[in-house]
Amino acid sequence: MTIYYTLTFLLLAGEMGTFCALVAPLPFTIKKKVFTFLSTSPIVAKLAYGLKISFIFVAILFLDALQRMYRVGAEADLAKQGRGNVVQDVRTDTNLAARKFYAQRNVYLTGFTLFLSLVLTRTFYISLDLINAQEQYSKLKQYSKASGSEDVAALKKRIKELEAQERDFATLKLQAAQNAKEYDRLATELNQKTGNVSNKRLD
Repeated sequence: MTIYYTLTFLLLAGEMGTFCALVAPLPFTIKKKVFTFLSTSPIVAKLAYGLKISFIFVAILFLDALQRMYRVGAEADLAKQGRGNVVQDVRTDTNLAARKFYAQRNVYLTGFTLFLSLVLTRTFYISLDLINAQEQYSKLKQYSKASGSEDVAALKKRIKELEAQERDFATLKLQAAQNAKEYDRLATELNQKTGNVSNKRLD
């Protein structure tokens, strides 16, 4: 394997390790710190810029490997049909099979590297959005608990005020009944003393 395909393989292995790290079930606080660092660090931003440039070269390698794979496939078809300048023997067949294998390997290697780069990018931003959504949810939950406790305290205070008003109203009603009773008694005594007796009673 040539050096650029070796570097492509190392890049693919690094992408696989990074993907496993991104989807690992970490606690929320640790995951939040890691993703915050990755999204705000200038060093990571420079590294990501360099990786984007390297993916451009990987895309060029992918196109070149794809072209070679089609060319080797066409040569193999011509050799099977006995046409072209290819002499049909065991060494030629082995050479064509090896070239076809290497061409296909290079296509798969570069293709998977490009595909996994897209998957990594999308997974990173989805995880970052999920962390932000969880953080906002926890803030809203705390706010709802705080506002709920304030509402409960206000309702309890209002209930106490209504109970106090009800007690005052009951006391006032009792006093009014006692005053009316005392008024009836005094009116009856006054009527008996003055001789002005009436069958009518005040309620």
